[in-house]
Amino acid sequence: MRGAGRAGLFHVLVTPDELVHVRQRLEAFAAEVFTPLARSDQRAKGETYLRGLLLDGRRKSMQPMAERLGVDHQGLQQFVSTSTWDTDAVRARLAQRAVEAIGPVAWAVDDSGFPKDGTGSPGVARQYSGTLGKVANCQIGVSVHAVTDTASCPLGWRLFLPESWDTAKAGPAAVKAAKAKRRKTLKNAPRAAAPTGEQAGVEVDVEAVTEAARARRDRCGIPEDEGHRPKWTLAVEMLDELAEHGLRPPVLVADAGYGDNSQFRAALDKRDIAYSVQLKGEALAHTREAVPVPREWSGTGRCGRPPADTPVYTDEPVSLARHVAAAGREATLTITWREGSKGALTSQFVFLRVRPAGHRVPHDREDGTLPQRWLIAEWPDDEAEPVTYWLSSLPATTAPADLIRYAKIRWRIEHDYRELKTALGLDHFEGRSWQGWHRHVTLVTAAHLFLTLLRGDPQAAAPA
Repeated sequence: MRGAGRAGLFHVLVTPDELVHVRQRLEAFAAEVFTPLARSDQRAKGETYLRGLLLDGRRKSMQPMAERLGVDHQGLQQFVSTSTWDTDAVRARLAQRAVEAIGPVAWAVDDSGFPKDGTGSPGVARQYSGTLGKVANCQIGVSVHAVTDTASCPLGWRLFLPESWDTAKAGPAAVKAAKAKRRKTLKNAPRAAAPTGEQAGVEVDVEAVTEAARARRDRCGIPEDEGHRPKWTLAVEMLDELAEHGLRPPVLVADAGYGDNSQFRAALDKRDIAYSVQLKGEALAHTREAVPVPREWSGTGRCGRPPADTPVYTDEPVSLARHVAAAGREATLTITWREGSKGALTSQFVFLRVRPAGHRVPHDREDGTLPQRWLIAEWPDDEAEPVTYWLSSLPATTAPADLIRYAKIRWRIEHDYRELKTALGLDHFEGRSWQGWHRHVTLVTAAHLFLTLLRGDPQAAAPA
């Protein structure tokens, strides 16, 4: 049996002969997680699909898996795309089992790109993917993971729908895109060659664009109540659903794609979820000593009314980068946060208490104060300036080593994403249905959890 630790490859249970050694455990696991499926044939199909994902093979789409398993691929396709079973119930069961099994230090929010060649898959569009590092034709899946230093497990998935897949927003989005393209053309074109007259106008058939979006949605079976929502909103919805099953994160971590959004952070604050999120150095904050003062009124305010009673900060906030620069390199502490493959991982960090600012950052309703947060900046000795910034709502008494452990814990999901994709076929689904995509990623999650359970059991013959 080869495992994730060999030569950087992510091969799992490679051959049918090797799978035999854990077949009974796989059957017991499948029986547990597929309990919500009412029919025995559906539960059997679920276990078969898991075997297909676990067996070695370059592609984990249905036809190649069926050939390796010696079964009819149409049966697998029907199970994933059209059979009536409750995906949410299975996913909730997997989440509860994952949290119980690994005892997460934190939960991580992330998203990943699923490259596509065509335009028929739900949610596909030319859009930026951090995974791919560029704008590409892809789907974007948003996910929540339970994380430790040695393991991570997905707890939930949502497929992001761009505005072009929302009948209420596709038309206005197309007009906006056409205007942006025209501005770029005018900027880049020589004056003599710039479009004039009718050529310079922006003509978009909004009705046709809207109807095209509706037709795509119908073909993919996208529910009426599913539309374009920001990725951070999808993440918060998953946190709320997991909370309904009694699952809450000890700490929530995320990269700057989420941490830069003050609405996301405010949503976590509202739910009393502690967080440690990355963000850019341009974000604004006041010093910890800053205090709001009552508004002054000269008696000539708008409509003759005095200003609102809420106090305000009179000093302008400055960027996180400026706060750290003011503290200086002499404020750095050297922290080691874990052992890596080449030895201890150590760097230098600045720790400050600040009050994040911005028009969307909630103030205290009574006295107008902004909450204090940890500002953490990684400033290695061999770098001229800090390389990464985080904000954390962990208590003021939290030790620096613990703050860095949480800030750095996201590395594990990058490790396991490679296994999810390279070995288990997370992005190999070739179907074109909304339901099929969510079921496939749920089944891949089940396969990944099974491997995680094997690794955690010293009595099991499992990948390293």
